[in-house]
Formats: sequence, C-alpha cells, structure tokens
Amino acid sequence: MIDVGGRQLGETLDPEAVRHVLDGSVRTAPRPDSAALHLPDAEVREHRGLFRALLVVLDAIALALPTLWLGTPLPYVAVLLVAALAVLASFGSHRPRISLSALDEAPRHLTRLGLGLLLAAPVAHALGADLSLAVHLLWAVPCFVAGRSLGYALVRGARRRRLVGSPTLVLGGGRLGMDLLTTLDEHPEFGLRGVGFLSGGSPLDEREPLGHMEDLDLVLDTYGVRKVVVAYGPTREAELVGLVRSAAERDIEVYIVPRFFDVGLSPNGPDVEDLWGIPLHRVRRAALRRGVWRVKRVIDVAVSGVALTLLAPLMALLALAVRISSPGPILFRQPRTGHDGAEISILKFRTLRPAAPAPAAATTGSTRSTMHARQIDVEQRQTRIGNLLRRTSLDELPQLWNILRGDMSLVGPRPEERTYAAQFADSVYGYRDRHRLAVGLTGWAQVHGLRGDTSIEERARFDNSYIEHWSLWRDLVILVRTVAAVHRQAVTAARSAAR
Repeated sequence: MIDVGGRQLGETLDPEAVRHVLDGSVRTAPRPDSAALHLPDAEVREHRGLFRALLVVLDAIALALPTLWLGTPLPYVAVLLVAALAVLASFGSHRPRISLSALDEAPRHLTRLGLGLLLAAPVAHALGADLSLAVHLLWAVPCFVAGRSLGYALVRGARRRRLVGSPTLVLGGGRLGMDLLTTLDEHPEFGLRGVGFLSGGSPLDEREPLGHMEDLDLVLDTYGVRKVVVAYGPTREAELVGLVRSAAERDIEVYIVPRFFDVGLSPNGPDVEDLWGIPLHRVRRAALRRGVWRVKRVIDVAVSGVALTLLAPLMALLALAVRISSPGPILFRQPRTGHDGAEISILKFRTLRPAAPAPAAATTGSTRSTMHARQIDVEQRQTRIGNLLRRTSLDELPQLWNILRGDMSLVGPRPEERTYAAQFADSVYGYRDRHRLAVGLTGWAQVHGLRGDTSIEERARFDNSYIEHWSLWRDLVILVRTVAAVHRQAVTAARSAAR
C-alpha cells in the first residue's frame, strides 16, 4: 500500500502518478498495473464545448430550413432562432448525453420547440408574416430530428474511434460494478472510458480496486475523472452520501444506478440515461457549480440594495424604539457559521437585555435540550419591543446589509451560532452538509415552521433538500411564502397588542 499524506491507497496506483498529484505537475491518467483497467496511451478529452457547438449549429440549420422554403421574412427567422435556441439551452438540450437517440428525445423537444415558436409569434405578427405556428412546427420537428440524428451519428463515430471520451470511475465493487466496467469497455459509443473502481469490500474477480472509498478525491485527481457512476454493492449507502456530494460539488457528473431497476422501479425523465440496459440517474450539479448561481447573487444585491433604501425610514424608527426600550447597543452582532463553515458576523436589532451567563446546555446535552435551554434564556431576557420585533421578524432587517456585503443570501439555510453549530455538527446527521451553500435570510426549513425551539434534525433535512433541488424558482417560492408568513405574524401580533 502507498501512504499519501497519512492515507493509504491501493497498490494499483502508480507511485510516480501519486508524486505528480502531490506536486500538481500533471493531470493525465497513468497506466495502472492491472490489465483490467483499459487506459489508452494518448490522452482522450471530452470536447464538451465542441459537442455543444455542433448541436447548436445543426439545430439552427434545421430550424431555419422550414422558414426559408415557407417564405418567412428574415427578421422573423433570426428572432425564431434566438428564441428556440435559448429555450433549448435553458432546458439543457445541448448537454452531452451518454445515450444518444434523436427519436427518443423528440417528444421532449417538441414542447420546447413549440415554446420557442410561441415566443417568436409576436414578432411574426408585427412583421405581417402570414405563418401558421402549427404548419411551421409540423415542418420544424422532422428537420430538427434529422439534424440531431446527423450530429449524434458524428459523435458516436468519434466515440467508437476513442477520439473523445470521459474518464469514468465506478463506485462499488459488487457484481453490478464489474458489469458496468465491462460494458464501458465493450461499448465505447457511450463515451465513457472506465478507469477502474473503488470498493469498500473485497473484489469479486481478478480486477483490483484503485483504492478504498475514502480515497475518492485522490483518485479523481490522479485519473482526471470527469464522470462517476455509483453502483450499489457491499458499501453501505450512508457511507456513499458524503462521497457523492463531494464529487458533485466539483465539476464532475455523478450518476446513480437506481435500486431494483430490473423490476421496473427505475425513474424516467431527461436526467435518466440508458447504458446498454442499465439506467443511470444523473445527480444534478451542485448549485455553486452552475452559472445561474451568479444570477442569484445579482438578484441578492439588487433586492437588498433597493430594500435598504425603501425601508430606511422604518429601520430608523425601529432603531429609536430599541434605544429607548433598554440599555445597550441598537444592533446586535453575533458570530455565526456561514458558507463552508466560515465565520460571519450577522446584524440584528437587539431584542434582549444584557446577556446572562450562557446556559449549561449550550455545550452539553442533546440537541433538543440545547435548543430548549436557549429558548428559555431568550424568553427571560426579551424586552417588550424585542418581543414585537421577533414576532414580526423585523429584527432581521439589518441582515439586508449582510446580504449586500455577500455574507448571506436572501434564501438559504439559516446561519447558526458558532457554539451551537459546532455541537450540532458532531451530533446531527447531515448538519455539516447544510453549509455547502451561502446561508440565507429565510429558508426552506423556516417556511415549513422549523424555527425557534424546533427539531435541528428536521431543519438539517429540509436545508439539505433545498440544496439538492435548488433553483431560482424555488427561491421565489420561498420568498413569497416568507412574505405571507411575516404578514400573518404581523396581523397576529397586532391583534394581541390590541387586547
């Protein structure tokens, strides 16, 4: 076994390759000792950008042909191409797939092309183009399928000649994992070049694993892996969760073979690939690796900046009320745990009297007792104006500055106090994983009522679910539900004060 930085890696790794990983001098795949690992001498690249460019060009030609022989004005043709290609791109239609079949994909593309034509229809009307959308779609679909078929044929040919391909690692040393490696070698048209497998148990045949499951990061770097396939085997699923998330956070495509797929229980949809009869479910890329995450940041800056400007008079009145209510500063600063465990200092309107000694449960006991002790401490030190601010969530308004600075986002897992976060990270399953994204002013757990003296385990579950399924639309849903919840709290607080 080779010891690298205190970790042991399987004997099949070339020591010279490990040295190159440590000094960062090379990223190509070395030839292992095991004959079961089929690595070509020349470096094979994915050429994903070329793949996308080819499909975009063929899609544009296929969509333009019907407009030309139908006598459509050229300005409308240009608008149609832009609208249709934008819709296709937004749905990931140009993403390099494993299994390429233009006919199988045609039903999905039909609705997307229809949406593109619908978006371009107002331009056609303004130009006076006498064009029926149904007629155009009737001609566009077969041209589109023909263009895709040509493009896929070219890509499959390049894959069979091993001119393009993705270094692929299999997680799991069971029978299915071995079958996957054999399939990758016998069917290069899928564009997956098997570099080997990792296993938590003993191999089933003469093929030796590249290492153990905990060696994933080192193997990914050593072999330049671009895709990971998770095949259930002797390794427990709980042990694979962290490994899968670690790979997904890097720019690596992760696929999972569904359990019981051979009895018809596998999922369907655009994220499911067919690898010679074996379904592969693609894990969505981590939110931080997506280009659309930059759009989220732009929205954060715009909304927080406008909100701080419009709410400045209200925040000034609240600051005066806090100053009058009790001795102490107006703003409360507290170190909390942010993205990737970094320390951030969040701002809130002070709602409590000067701090009493920390409760004993802050560092000991169960998570439930810890939260309960904290809730009691808050109730004992809360001021009257502080009670109103908490019930209406107005005490959170200064965090708009944190959002503008980039410490937080509008939507994300709520930041926890550093002391409690350290305790929960050691006692609550999945709690560390909730720090994969920037923390937020509101979150998926909060709109489900999980705030205050509620289950930390359930909060972690909701936060991780939000991260795994993140989208701008979900952020909008959370913001709308947050506004509705704050409105209800304000009405309830006003009724209570009137009594």
